[in-house]
Amino acid sequence: MPADPCDPELFLPGATSTWLEVNGLRLHAVAAGPTDGPLILLLHGFPEFWFGWRNQILPLAEAGYRVLAPDQRGYNWSDKPAGVRAYRAAELVADVDGLIRASGRSRATLIGHDWGAAVAWWTAIRLPSLVERLVVMNVPHPRVMATAVRHSWEQRLRSWYILYFQLPHLPEIGLRLPGWQPLERSMHSSAQRGTFSPEVMRCYRQAWSQPGAMTAMINWYRALLRHRPERLATPEVLPPTLVSWGARDRFLISSMAAESVAQCRDGELALFEDATHWVQHEEPERVNQRILRFLGNPAERTKVVLPGL
Repeated sequence: MPADPCDPELFLPGATSTWLEVNGLRLHAVAAGPTDGPLILLLHGFPEFWFGWRNQILPLAEAGYRVLAPDQRGYNWSDKPAGVRAYRAAELVADVDGLIRASGRSRATLIGHDWGAAVAWWTAIRLPSLVERLVVMNVPHPRVMATAVRHSWEQRLRSWYILYFQLPHLPEIGLRLPGWQPLERSMHSSAQRGTFSPEVMRCYRQAWSQPGAMTAMINWYRALLRHRPERLATPEVLPPTLVSWGARDRFLISSMAAESVAQCRDGELALFEDATHWVQHEEPERVNQRILRFLGNPAERTKVVLPGL
């Protein structure tokens, strides 16, 4: 009987589920790799959960890194605080800070996709001492995104769903019925054919069906407009940064990738010409190789013990 693809301990050898008390919340995460290896946080986006990194967790762990892939607040098994205000940028950055410290560390490499990339950008800009290296996938630097929304009608049209998500109740109802088909169709239509198998979609439906999850997930978008992130006094990104970008992203114009690299003191661009917004799903081997080349040899970094993980 094949391993359940939704259970990390069954299909990711050596990986374990763990719970961390972070920023007043209890967050679920999947951990793998040597406990004394340099820490990597894998930050998922919408509408995913830790499972969005299933193709990255073991390769990074086998390379010698300690990998932690949390369900971010509001998602899957993690706590789902009530109200839009709980999903402000400041709270999301504080969660990253808390995850690092709960892991017994003072800094980590952040790898983020979609909303997880936005959180990683904000953290690297506001708390650069926490971030050893930064890898972002298919979400631009905050200033680049703000400029595009102000000046590009193409980007405004691509971002129409953010306004739709501001409506009360209707988005949750619309995405759920019938049987999560609208959300599934959005993922299938914006990805390469065959990216999300029926077995994979079963895991996503299971996560979306957790009590309160869909409202919490959409509240990230509501908070973005109702509680706008504070203006960046110094938008330059100090940690070494790799921007990985699927060029066929339906939601974001590709010119923002190079513009984002220009906001980094030490930035690199990895453009995947045939990939879409879901680049780490579609090109896992190439993405993993590029990340590992960027991160370098973990043995050259200071090793510490991760108590309890």
